[in-house]
Amino acid sequence: MIRFAGLAAIPVAFLLATTSFAQQSDQPLLKGEAAFGDWHADRPGVRRLIRPEDLHAPFVTESASNGPGLAERPEDAKLQLPPGFSAEMIASGIGNPRVVRVAPNGDLFVANSQADQIRLYRLAEGSAQPARKAIFARNLNRPYGITFYPPGDNPEWVYVANSDGVVRFPYRNGDLKASGNPETIVSNIPSNGHWTRDIAFSPDGKTLYMSVGSLSNVAESMEKEPDGGLDAWVKSKPLGATWGYEDGRANVLAFDPDGKNGHIVATGLRNCSGMTVQPATGALWCVVNERDQLGDNLPFEYATTVKQGAFYGWPWYYIGNNEDPRHEGERPDLAGKATIPDVLMQAHSAPLNIAFYDGRNFTAESSFPAEYQGDAFVALHGSWNRGIRTGYKVVRLRFRDGKPTGEYEDFITGFVVSNAAVWGRPVGVAVANDGALIVTEDGSGSIWRVTYGQGRS
Repeated sequence: MIRFAGLAAIPVAFLLATTSFAQQSDQPLLKGEAAFGDWHADRPGVRRLIRPEDLHAPFVTESASNGPGLAERPEDAKLQLPPGFSAEMIASGIGNPRVVRVAPNGDLFVANSQADQIRLYRLAEGSAQPARKAIFARNLNRPYGITFYPPGDNPEWVYVANSDGVVRFPYRNGDLKASGNPETIVSNIPSNGHWTRDIAFSPDGKTLYMSVGSLSNVAESMEKEPDGGLDAWVKSKPLGATWGYEDGRANVLAFDPDGKNGHIVATGLRNCSGMTVQPATGALWCVVNERDQLGDNLPFEYATTVKQGAFYGWPWYYIGNNEDPRHEGERPDLAGKATIPDVLMQAHSAPLNIAFYDGRNFTAESSFPAEYQGDAFVALHGSWNRGIRTGYKVVRLRFRDGKPTGEYEDFITGFVVSNAAVWGRPVGVAVANDGALIVTEDGSGSIWRVTYGQGRS
């Protein structure tokens, strides 16, 4: 990891002041080429609308290799937030904080993937100060997704997605440490390549969803046809299913709560790194890291509802009926059959997690403004495959009457230091029981609590 000299860290408890950037209500909506900016143009309130017709042709630009150098957080660094919002650090110096999920009693469960642990933080009321900290579970295998079962106020289990399957621990509200050994629920999931496995339960608790990313960028070395021939494969497998070393990958799977009756829900999702259920509709949503090495602005990343039986294109097509030139002519039978995602985001932003803001049960004092109700937050981790970096921020997806408008808006920026370095890489987003937004980032290894209201913390 590259470190840049001369940049000192800030104390953990330092409260970042609300940014002086004004969110301009009359700011124009950026469309088409105007939406293809980079970190220099990012700031809270910047809105983008990207549509399928805005796609570039492949290889308009060369494929960049521009991994972020990780810098210490500058002393004068501020999270840039919309007016009225402020951010306070919960913890720092964590090796690899990834997904964060909120237990029914308000405890924060954080997947520390690199350390093979699940951390727990219990915050003091109305504060980012942890009243209790604990290691809930150890000796896992690159844990990532976390969910509670049954859904509701009194779960009996905590489910954890390892890179190779799903385990669960007995749980009662308030437990600081797992009271029993992990029980394997799902096994034999391929663990290499894109290893982040997220999980979520359907609102009725009858279905456990699991995302499994691809092994490769775009199945470059996969055999042209599966054993037994393509015709036989197509007749026996879901639409768009891959084979060989990609067999069972780039999918969203579904299981009974005990791990039985596993099946494929949707295919062609290169790397669905984050899943959640939309409270207003019960729909399963997924944020996807699309493929690399087609150019700076190709193809778009996306957030989408996951439809039963749908094929989202990978590896043969992208964003609808756009054939990947590296697989030209291989699957004419799939032409026109790829589902177009709901919300498109800039290429190489690397969305990793999504959380809906469902503030109906929050007190007025702790809630975000009413206009945020029903919208979603997405953490953009940033990617190596763009000449001038984008991502490295948290954005807000706009919804109206439960349906996405297609627009997304910068909500938290300020993680990028220069063209050469960043100090933070957002990963996890979750909405706390008091209405605060919880954000993890694995650049400096910190967790943040974002609140609304001047003077509140």
